[in-house]
Amino acid sequence: MKTTLRFLFLAFVLAVSGVHAADTEAVNQARKSANSWLALVDAAQYGQSWDEAATLFKSAVTKQEWMKAVQSTRAPLGALKSRTFKTATFTRSLPGAPDGEYVVIQFDTRFENKAAAVETVTPMRQKDGAWKVSGYYIR
Repeated sequence: MKTTLRFLFLAFVLAVSGVHAADTEAVNQARKSANSWLALVDAAQYGQSWDEAATLFKSAVTKQEWMKAVQSTRAPLGALKSRTFKTATFTRSLPGAPDGEYVVIQFDTRFENKAAAVETVTPMRQKDGAWKVSGYYIR
């Protein structure tokens, strides 16, 4: 009986560790994607940021709408001063979005004209396995 319990416990630990490792790798890949995408936005390459976004993002907003919206949001904030990673959460479900694999990433960000902001960037795994940004929000 003790051997069976040890085996079940070990199997449980390995299963949980495997899921955690997969989630950790997903978070790492999503963070890299988010950082690359944010670099485009920081450089005011808004059209290219739309081109590099997730299919879900592109289906929600046209390229012209995105360029206008992000310009009107980011321009008043001024230049980026600093961006510090805050949190990253892997999830398979988000309100108002289809089930999939998402990582909700938050940064504490300082801009020239806004000393304290929180940026939320949400990459999602595409059908080809690539992580691309599906959402962006500043508060």
